[in-house]
Amino acid sequence: MRATLVLLLCLFFILLPAVQAADDGHINENLIKKMKAGYEPTPSKEAVTNALAANKVKDLALNRDKLVKRDPYFNYKLTTTGITNQKSSGRCWMFAGANILSPIIKKKLDIENFELSHTYLAFWDRLEKANLFLEQVIEFRDLPLTDRKMESILSSPYGDGGWWHYFVGLIEKYGLVPVSAMPETYQSSATGHINSLTNTKLRADAAELRRMHRDGKKVKQLRQRKEEMIAELYNFMALNFGQPPDEFIFRYETKDTTAADSADSTKTESKSKKIIKTATYTPLSFYREFISNRLPEFVALADNPTKKYHKLYQGEWSRSIYEKPDFTMLNLPIEKLKDYCLASLLDSQAVWFACDVGKDHNSDSGLLAVDIYEYDKLYNLDFKMTKAERLDYMDSWTSHAMAIVGVDTTDSGQPRKWLVKNSWGTKNGDKGYWTMYDDWFDEFLYVIIVNKKYLTPEDLAKFDEKPVILPMWDVFSRALRNL
Repeated sequence: MRATLVLLLCLFFILLPAVQAADDGHINENLIKKMKAGYEPTPSKEAVTNALAANKVKDLALNRDKLVKRDPYFNYKLTTTGITNQKSSGRCWMFAGANILSPIIKKKLDIENFELSHTYLAFWDRLEKANLFLEQVIEFRDLPLTDRKMESILSSPYGDGGWWHYFVGLIEKYGLVPVSAMPETYQSSATGHINSLTNTKLRADAAELRRMHRDGKKVKQLRQRKEEMIAELYNFMALNFGQPPDEFIFRYETKDTTAADSADSTKTESKSKKIIKTATYTPLSFYREFISNRLPEFVALADNPTKKYHKLYQGEWSRSIYEKPDFTMLNLPIEKLKDYCLASLLDSQAVWFACDVGKDHNSDSGLLAVDIYEYDKLYNLDFKMTKAERLDYMDSWTSHAMAIVGVDTTDSGQPRKWLVKNSWGTKNGDKGYWTMYDDWFDEFLYVIIVNKKYLTPEDLAKFDEKPVILPMWDVFSRALRNL
């Protein structure tokens, strides 16, 4: 009996480290031994190791079968203007917005090429975002810096990102100009350093405003100082982007429609005859002449499976212009978004959309396809998550905006793939146009902007309901503030 007890005690103390190893949570010697024993060198592992040592992971994981099976045909395709290039900036939402409006201006002017100035809009966007941030600092002046609202705004006072409603708000307030009136500069097309300096300056301004509040200064005095801060930023931006024009001369070449009335002109001559027109505009008069009466009322539709469907949501402080309302969107199942995209395209209206372009895209081919990279086969690991899990666990969010300008459908009218106009220049995809497969639409597209006239009466009525407010720290609300 005693011998049995001694044996049991010996076994207990022998097994105790193994029991502790399972419970104490740290990587210990036993676990390391197990991991090393589990990694058995094999010829296939050695081949993968050698390949990874000398190649990009994406090149090795690329599913080339998807590239081979791709075809370039779309049975519905809109007429569009040329491909633009946002270069090293985060202005995709602005370029996507311009891709929606530029064809309208091009048709009105009857010209072959036309491009809006993104630099002009970016200039005012920066000032508006800075003003919004400093107004938040004033409003939250009594909150501690550790409050979630303060942490949310201080983490990113300013960024290039934005949304369709930012774009509309800017052009309604400041108008539009052609690229000739305010062209790109190095700093406007490579904004990383300027963004860093802007954020540092705004945080310094925030610290000063909070000191003024602690010293007993009133809100009126804080706002007076804030206006001086905005003026300083205006000078900073004018040095980097150039000063936005109050008025500009716009010259363009178009067809001479009077040539057809000439008695000695032929039909062929009238087609080839060109004239140069010159006109003087302000940014607002240019906008009102070419766009204002043609800009329909667009609404935002989202597919966010972490939230209830058929509900209206609004992101807290999800705006860029202080006096404008926050972003409101109707959350619907993804099939509904597809229906509205199809309705828009078939009515010759391109669709602005936001997605997570960082997932499953191949830049060389301009392909957006689920499992275009087979990391699971390369590493023998399971990377799968649902769309809801990717949002909840911050693995996916809206990172890019583009325009859908075509669709390829089956005989029954179901979409197979979508034609996308990007703003990354002509070197990627089919000279700047990308192919988005329908399964990628399901997984990584989050928001579309469509004319409200396409909505069913039931969905349209939802926009009259009181929205559910998403707090600033909500994952999707954060995405709504900075695309």
